Amino acid sequence: MQDLPVILEQYKLTIVEPAAPKTRRDDKTGQDVVVTDRQGATMFVVSLFAKLQVRAGERAPKGEEIRVTLETDPGEGFAEDARVKLINPRINAYQIENKDNGRVTSGIAFKAAGLTPAGAQAPAPAPVPSPKGEK
Repeated sequence: MQDLPVILEQYKLTIVEPAAPKTRRDDKTGQDVVVTDRQGATMFVVSLFAKLQVRAGERAPKGEEIRVTLETDPGEGFAEDARVKLINPRINAYQIENKDNGRVTSGIAFKAAGLTPAGAQAPAPAPVPSPKGEK
C-alpha cells in the first residue's frame, strides 16, 4: 500500500530545518541531483520535531525529529522554530537492500502536499454590501 493517510492533529510540529529542494546522489556521477515528481515538479524536504500534545498536568513523552517530503514549495514564512501543520500528510513503508553488504534498511517515509502555519484560520468571507437605500 502506498500513501496511507496519517492523522497528526494531536502533535505539535516545529520546523528544525527549513524546507529545501530534495536531492539524491546520482550513482553514475556521484553528484547531487534535485528530485522531481513524474511531471517534473521539484520536490522539497523539511525537518520537523513532532511532540505529542498533552492535557494540563500530564507529562509529554519524548518527541521525535521527522523528515517530510513536500510535493510543493511551501514558500516564505516557514523559518526554523515555526509551528506548522502538514497538508494531506501520508506515510509510506519502505525496505532497501544494500547490494554491497546485504544489509536491509526499512522504515516509514513521511510525505505531504505542503505546509500551513499551525494557527492559521480560513480567510474570513468578504463582507456583503448592504442593499441600496439602507445604512
